[in-house]
This record gives sequence, structure tokens and C-alpha cells, in this order.
Amino acid sequence: MILVCDVGNTNIVLGVYKGKKILKAWRISTDRNKTSDEYGVLIKQLFEYENLNMSEIESIVISSVVPTIMYALETMSSRYFKKDPIIIGPGVKTGINIKYDNPKEVGADRIVNAVAAYEKFGGPIIIVDFGTATTFCSISEKGDYIGGVISPGIVISSEALFQKASKLPRVELAKPKKVLNKNTINSMQSGIIYGYVGLVDYIVDKMEEELGVKSKEVIATGGLASIIASESKKITKIEKMLTLDGLRIIYEKNK
Repeated sequence: MILVCDVGNTNIVLGVYKGKKILKAWRISTDRNKTSDEYGVLIKQLFEYENLNMSEIESIVISSVVPTIMYALETMSSRYFKKDPIIIGPGVKTGINIKYDNPKEVGADRIVNAVAAYEKFGGPIIIVDFGTATTFCSISEKGDYIGGVISPGIVISSEALFQKASKLPRVELAKPKKVLNKNTINSMQSGIIYGYVGLVDYIVDKMEEELGVKSKEVIATGGLASIIASESKKITKIEKMLTLDGLRIIYEKNK
């Protein structure tokens, strides 16, 4: 078994794989103040709750966009699993040729998503990841990472609306039945949800136009993928475990 960890700005997503099969997955809050022991005890409790044996973990693979948390996670891996983790970064084989001006600028999560999407579906392909930021990544037919787009995430945008507009309440991120509404809550939900559907479809259209090729698939992943994908005309598949699958694939390339 292997333990994979996708460390985002808001959440850490954990998964346990046996071969290519995912046994369990969890989502916990990213807490930069937690110590290695606090993370170790938390993960131990998750394993015990699911009747999984920590001693059966052969390797740990981590991708992270939060550098300040890495010392705690590396120490936790060493202390509680007796393993030095594979950290996604320079020197790790991915099979993806990054065509960015500065390849080091590409977030580890975006590289991992690219590995998984290309392995599963081939290219050309576009990945839309609904995380703290909403990212768009384009992978060529040959498996090159061509480039992408970064926009504020849905939660960031809605929080800014709640904080800056005094009279507007905090609302649930749910899809209203109509775009045009006659109350404040549904009107806000409409603007947030359908506004992001429009953003996604327009950006994907422009990416395909600039590339001069239609994508084989447009993959949505991340916590809010389902709610946007259900209305999008461009998204063709939802892969909620895309990043975890990518970490598993990278492990297989490097073991």
C-alpha cells in the first residue's frame, strides 16, 4: 500500500492505494500551525477508523503548494511511517515535458493532474481544477504541458463578496433553479455559480481557439467540480481523484 498526499492551500487530500485501487480517501484542513505529531496522530486515527495498518504503507508521495507545511509532513512521515516521502519536484520522473518559460513556476498539483489526465485519456486535453484557485492546464497530443490559466477560486471570490458588500449575507454555494431570481440569496448563488460556468466555458473556448485544436476531453477536478460541470457545455468528464491518481502514477514511474 502507498499513502498519497495532495497539500493545497485550503485542504490536504489523503489517499491509500493498493496497486491501482484506491482503498480510502480523506480531506482534512491545511493547518500551517500543526506539528508533525499532531498530523501523525490525526492520520493514525483515520487509519484506525478504517481498519488500515500504518505498518503496511510501503511509500508516501506528497505534492504541495504550501512550502511552510512540508517540514511537519516530512517529519511525520519519518516518525510515524518510518519512510522518507517522495516529494513532487525537480528530480522526480513525471514523463511530462513542461513548456513554461520557467518550469519551476508550475505548481506541483498541476503537474500531477497533467500526469494523471494524460495517462488516462491521452491528449490534447484540458484540465480544470476547482481549488483555492481555479486553474486551467493544457496538455498536447505528445504529452507536453503547454501552459494554462489561473483565476481566483469560487470560495475566494464569494468570500470577497460577503466581506466587501456589507448588506449581502454569506450564502451556501448551491446552484439555484434559475439564473434570474427575485431574492438576494438566490441572486447571489446565481451570480457565483453561473458566473463561474461562464468563466470556465469562455476560457476553454479561447484556449482551444489559440491552440487551433479541439481537446479530446475537458476534465474537471477539485471540490466544487460537480456543481460547475453539471451546467458547463465544455466540461466532458469529472475526475474527483485525479490528483491522487497522478501521485500514484508518479510513484510507479519512480519506484
